[in-house]
Amino acid sequence: MTAVRVFDPAMCCSTGICGPSIDPQLVRFAADLDWLKGQGVVVERFNLSQQPGAFAEDAAVKSALEAKGEAGLPVVKVNGEVKSSGVYPSRDELAAWAGVTAAAPEKTEEAAPKAKSGGCCGPKAEEAAPKKSGCC
Repeated sequence: MTAVRVFDPAMCCSTGICGPSIDPQLVRFAADLDWLKGQGVVVERFNLSQQPGAFAEDAAVKSALEAKGEAGLPVVKVNGEVKSSGVYPSRDELAAWAGVTAAAPEKTEEAAPKAKSGGCCGPKAEEAAPKKSGCC
């Protein structure tokens, strides 16, 4: 079984899809990883700010960080082999590395999450009670 491991730079949430300003590239990549999971590929994602031990324990990722700093992230590994560093790969690249056939990503309004007031990393100052759920 194919395994994809993604080592992301430090982000507020595990996917980076939170807060008032969402990077469309992160939305696309998260959708692509979900698609890969649906194809039977094992996908693991690590966030530097939340799981620094995973970065220190992986020699290739540690080397990328030492050489390029956070500019070397994300690192994408497939079955233990570094396939990409410093950029989020396309669905076609992920599919080729994982040995599956790529399908065009669906383009619907639901595909891109909308930012909530205050984002998931904390309520706005005018909100009285903190949120009990969120990604941070």
